[in-house]
Amino acid sequence: MIIRHLPETLINQIAAGEVIERPAAAVKEVVENAIDAGATSVSVTLRDGGRSMIRVADNGIGMSADDLKACINRHATSKLPDDDLVHIASLGFRGEALPSIGAVSRLAITSRTADGDAHKITVEGGKKSGVSPASHAKGTTVEIADLFYATPARLKFLKTPRTEAMNVKDTLTRLAMAYPDIHFELVNDGKTTLNLPAKTGDLFEARLGRLADVMGREFYENALKIDAEREDVKLTGYAGLPTLNRGNAQHQYLFVNGRPVKDKLLHGAVRGAYADFLARDRHALLCLYLELPPEYVDVNVHPAKSEVRFRDAQLVRGLIVSALRHSLNEAGHRASTTVAQDALSRMAPNAAGQQTNIEYMQPGDKYPHIKGIEGDRYYGRAGNPMPTMSPLTGLAQAAPAARYHEAAPLEHETQQNFPLGTARAQLHETYIVAQTQTGIVIVDQHAAHERLVYERMKAAMAETGVKRQGLLIPEIVELEDHDVDRLVARKTEFETLGLIIEPFGDGAIAVHEIPALLGRANVQKLVRDLADELAEMDEALALKEKLEEICGTMACHGSVRAGRRLNLDEMNALLRQMEETPHSGQCNHGRPTYVELKLHDIEKLFGRK
Repeated sequence: MIIRHLPETLINQIAAGEVIERPAAAVKEVVENAIDAGATSVSVTLRDGGRSMIRVADNGIGMSADDLKACINRHATSKLPDDDLVHIASLGFRGEALPSIGAVSRLAITSRTADGDAHKITVEGGKKSGVSPASHAKGTTVEIADLFYATPARLKFLKTPRTEAMNVKDTLTRLAMAYPDIHFELVNDGKTTLNLPAKTGDLFEARLGRLADVMGREFYENALKIDAEREDVKLTGYAGLPTLNRGNAQHQYLFVNGRPVKDKLLHGAVRGAYADFLARDRHALLCLYLELPPEYVDVNVHPAKSEVRFRDAQLVRGLIVSALRHSLNEAGHRASTTVAQDALSRMAPNAAGQQTNIEYMQPGDKYPHIKGIEGDRYYGRAGNPMPTMSPLTGLAQAAPAARYHEAAPLEHETQQNFPLGTARAQLHETYIVAQTQTGIVIVDQHAAHERLVYERMKAAMAETGVKRQGLLIPEIVELEDHDVDRLVARKTEFETLGLIIEPFGDGAIAVHEIPALLGRANVQKLVRDLADELAEMDEALALKEKLEEICGTMACHGSVRAGRRLNLDEMNALLRQMEETPHSGQCNHGRPTYVELKLHDIEKLFGRK
């Protein structure tokens, strides 16, 4: 007989390769058990990044002696009270984690219930011991020593202890973001690398407090609240302003029914929501929590439970996109506080006490332009003599790049109450300087007006639709059958964007009309790009992005150019339009259109506070 049954030890080692590929995976499984057990405090201790030892201690409900004996058997779990594989309310239920860990390491579990005695059980390379009495407080401690000692080949695939410890920290951090009411602690080689106290208050307040601990103060100050619901699917969380962005998507955290997941559908939806505000190589910061009935999602797709499958993926994607865009619209002209912080940091003294980007007059310098002070002329940073000052306004009148405007007292007081204040000067015929009640605002007139024109063009397109131009001869694009099916399924969506297609026999698409804005476009490449994006993330962004890019170019050419002089009324009109237009705080690529400096920060620069 050729076919044989594998021994149980080898079966467990194979399962361990699927579930436990590194120390972080072992920590994830055990910590999830602690969360399901109702723990309010979880402490993880590592040695050598988890290679030598992993200890997870919790104060959950604990296990009895019989439960200890059963928990190390394959497919034994407390997470399924019946045989229903649809209504899953826990973080794990496969019943493979502990026996898989025990098959490749020296595993010891000590536990006690609130009204019972403490017991301990061990497993070494798949060999189980009996249950013995022990000393332990209420809860459970799982200790994993010499991970993969029973399968030495797997040790070669582990990274350095530092890297493995960082992976454990990332895993624990993601779980902590999902459960802010639990205290999480991580100690590696005797050093505490993570300590997140439990948060109190309502769910939104607790989550934002935990996100501030994990993602930093910058995110806390620039986070937009997300709260939306559609057909029993609820989306909550926080998303950062577009001007707060990063070069990768590592700071995009997504949770489904409390599970940290990495799902291409969710990331594609986030990209689509921010596509109008960020360049392709920039990524938003956000943390989203999706809650839906268990029967709406399959959490058993991946052995590590890091992927999920939705019954109605388009419903979920649409909810994410609409909720994010709604919050971004409500943000109005707001830009992130990091814009001002970056500007101030460039002007602040460095560690050596020297100015990094601006220069001050030093003691002993001469000030010939001030009456009563004699001496050499002071030269600024560019080597140009300082211009004389007007005794009326105190503003440099000889500087050709600065144009000062003095408003009437009543008008000045009224406009200063607006968020972006009242215009006071134009610098280098490019930047508008406005005064607010609490500081000053510096506006890039070209970038700001470009955004205003762009938003008007988008609104016009939404009202009248995208104008189309017919092709004299339909363009035939040959594709794989599955690509044709994906494109035809989105035919109605493409029509709203000005692209008219229909199937043309087997393995081909006929293109009859394209958006007029595209002009003489490469239709073959456009359709293939759309097919590739649908295959990759079930989303066709290529056509939308091309239209937006062209609208952006047209807006750029139709906006106020840098170098154009504006009078006071024009500058104030631009400021008022910015306040009324959504997203005017950033250009189409996520760069800020204005910088706001608070008076107390400016006073600190000059040592007045």
